Amino acid sequence: MAKFFVTTPIYYINDKPHIGHAYSTFAADVVARYHRQKGEEVLFSAGVDENSQKTVQAAEAAGKSLADYTKDMSDIWESTWRRAGVSNDAFIRTTTPEHKAAVYELIKRVRAKDDIYKGTYEGYYCVGCEEFKKEDELLEGKLCPIHKKPVDLIKEDNYFFKLSKYQQPLLDYIKEHPEFIQPESRRNEVVAFIERGLHDFSVSRSTQKWGIPWPDDKDQVVYVWFDALVNYLTAAGFPKASFAEKWPADLHIVGKDIIKFHCIYWPAMLMSAGLPLPRQVFAHGFFTIDGQKISKSLGNAIDPVELAGNFGIDALRYYLLSEFAFGADGEFSRTRFETIYNSDLANDLGNLVQRVAVMITRYLDGTIGELPPHSHDITPYEEAMAELRFDRALGEVWLLIRGLNQYLEEEKPWQLAKNDTTQLAEVLHHAVSDLVQIATLLMPFVPGTAKKIADTFAAGRVHAEVGLLFPKPETIEKTEFTIGA
Repeated sequence: MAKFFVTTPIYYINDKPHIGHAYSTFAADVVARYHRQKGEEVLFSAGVDENSQKTVQAAEAAGKSLADYTKDMSDIWESTWRRAGVSNDAFIRTTTPEHKAAVYELIKRVRAKDDIYKGTYEGYYCVGCEEFKKEDELLEGKLCPIHKKPVDLIKEDNYFFKLSKYQQPLLDYIKEHPEFIQPESRRNEVVAFIERGLHDFSVSRSTQKWGIPWPDDKDQVVYVWFDALVNYLTAAGFPKASFAEKWPADLHIVGKDIIKFHCIYWPAMLMSAGLPLPRQVFAHGFFTIDGQKISKSLGNAIDPVELAGNFGIDALRYYLLSEFAFGADGEFSRTRFETIYNSDLANDLGNLVQRVAVMITRYLDGTIGELPPHSHDITPYEEAMAELRFDRALGEVWLLIRGLNQYLEEEKPWQLAKNDTTQLAEVLHHAVSDLVQIATLLMPFVPGTAKKIADTFAAGRVHAEVGLLFPKPETIEKTEFTIGA
């Protein structure tokens, strides 16, 4: 059986999930569900990064111990994805013994390559990015360009990883494997960064006491990114023997702000450890509100639970994945979300399913009978999915939906019911066949809705009790952030 391994980034737990996290997670969920539909054995991993300075600050602000805070926040993140119907198979916490063992094994292998040494580093550190910044990267006033907050000047003795050693191997690998970094614009950014020259980076911290202790040195903890990236190995069971059956990952989905870590640090670490590189890293763009990236630190994050509200999580998934090309930036608009709900979902799709179900009930006594085979070529849909062009894939589905609406208008089954019952049955059977195919194509994107469509026409009869797909939002009693199975 073919295997497929897809991951989200693991998220900092200094606050609850917001819409940006949901975007990455929903995209990975779409990919996982699509490959399961193809009959592949899928490993879909998500998780949280608990070993950061952000966590320490957030725990202090909440008045909690670090152990209690990380447990409480990890539970919130895990339950949010579960309630949202996200189908991840693994949820990694970086404080677990399994993850610590994976980190130590990686360090052991990198040390064996003589790629770690001890030295002194002085530089500007952004806690928000958990990264040292070069002075020419900072805004006026020594502000982080992403978080717009002052950075800290830090000098300390650390262990360093010989990243510079892997400058040419990385360039060679990217040239030989152009699919490794997508979209192309991100690959070009990474190549340009590497060509400017790579410098060794510190992989431990002596001024921070929260994190995985450095092996054999109680005065140091493992740098958060040298720890967090290993979560992908942890999910695959590293360093157990069975790990080789699941690794390498087929797809890492990340935000463009962490592409340097995933496309430079991470492959260099794997090269050093003698492990295969992931087949692809895809970096999506940012959402903006009033031109600003959505983030907790900027105070403009939107809670996905609140956002889904009465529209439902399937509607949110559809909006996020159809409105923008995956990889590009997009501007979020509540007004646009409501417009899309009413036009695409309630009118185009919801009314279509309802009118077909009503006509079969009225004219054929609710009996569907044997359906003709699916007649539409879905090659463009498959090509779009292979390229992670979710907007194009959904666009192809909506061509079928609008085409079926037009077909019904042209065939006028309400008139056929008066004078040609044979043609009436043929038209309605064709409509149900199309809707079953549409439900199959929609399953990765809006699984709750797709299941309702399939259930409406299951077992050769119309099941009206399934109900409306997309009621008017003001008529819906607000429910939990959930889509069910």
